[in-house]
Amino acid sequence: MPIATPEVYNEMLDRAKAGKFAYPAINVTSSQTLHAALRGFAEAESDGIIQISTGGAEFLGGQYSKDMVTGAVALAEFAHIVAAKYDITVALHTDHCPKDKLDGYVRPLLDVSAERVKAGRNPLFQSHMWDGSAETLADNLAIGQELLAKAAAAKIILEVEITPTGGEEDGVSHEINDELYTTVDDALRTAEALGLGEKGRYLLAASFGNVHGVYKPGNVVLRPELLKDLQEGVGAKYGKAGSQPFDFVFHGGSGSTAEEIATALENGVVKMNLDTDTQYAFTRPVADHMFKNYDGVLKVDGEVGSKKTYDPRTWGKLAEAGMAKRVTEACANLRSTGTRLK
Repeated sequence: MPIATPEVYNEMLDRAKAGKFAYPAINVTSSQTLHAALRGFAEAESDGIIQISTGGAEFLGGQYSKDMVTGAVALAEFAHIVAAKYDITVALHTDHCPKDKLDGYVRPLLDVSAERVKAGRNPLFQSHMWDGSAETLADNLAIGQELLAKAAAAKIILEVEITPTGGEEDGVSHEINDELYTTVDDALRTAEALGLGEKGRYLLAASFGNVHGVYKPGNVVLRPELLKDLQEGVGAKYGKAGSQPFDFVFHGGSGSTAEEIATALENGVVKMNLDTDTQYAFTRPVADHMFKNYDGVLKVDGEVGSKKTYDPRTWGKLAEAGMAKRVTEACANLRSTGTRLK
């Protein structure tokens, strides 16, 4: 069962919450990066999450048509086949989808899974993300209610982002400022609108100074202890004092310190997104290969080059190994190493 069923995905998240660990959520943009992520999880003996952003889905759709749904569906179907060779369980997820791309991405994908469930099959994806952080909180939550109902009907978990993550990803950007911190009031309004599981399970991307990309030390101030305030504020209001009512997602995870990650895990983070670090880990060995084999990958001065060096399989294997290693490191940082479902 390498691709999680809805029941198994819920079990994965419950185990992470109870065990104070989180799953790395690795963005992929190709069959190669998919294999790298799967290999990293397998080598760490960790289950995990594979995710596709709107930009990643557009790239997967091919530069001729750039169709996001086609790209996402194609890689998801591919993942259902190849993941069977890896001795771990993974969930498939779609990353950041803003309002102007809902009709071209998340809503059609929800429909695909709804048809599968209607036919007695499992959904194609196990979770989808709605990124309404650029909208007012009222509009964000109103759309969230609609999507949560559709997701729950298709046995899918919804991820919502209620306040901004700084930096830029796939054309959506937010300044790095004091708005990057979710308040208890924001969390209470979220619980009121989306419930605490009775309307469907959702993951919450709350902001505690998170920024996409990697920045030099001092440019970003993370406050993962803020998550504890959100848990306690909502718990007190809904008679769940002492519990952690939210399943949190750590966005902008690349470049975070071990201390920041540990605090986030203690406060209910069950998923951490990684993209920038794994992109670099994939590309760095390729750059090294090209520089060291310049006269082999290029037909310099009328020569013929070396097929063995410019063959995409040669440098592609190095790229896969580099990214897989970074995924195993993420598993160690998030305490998921060795926690795979048996």
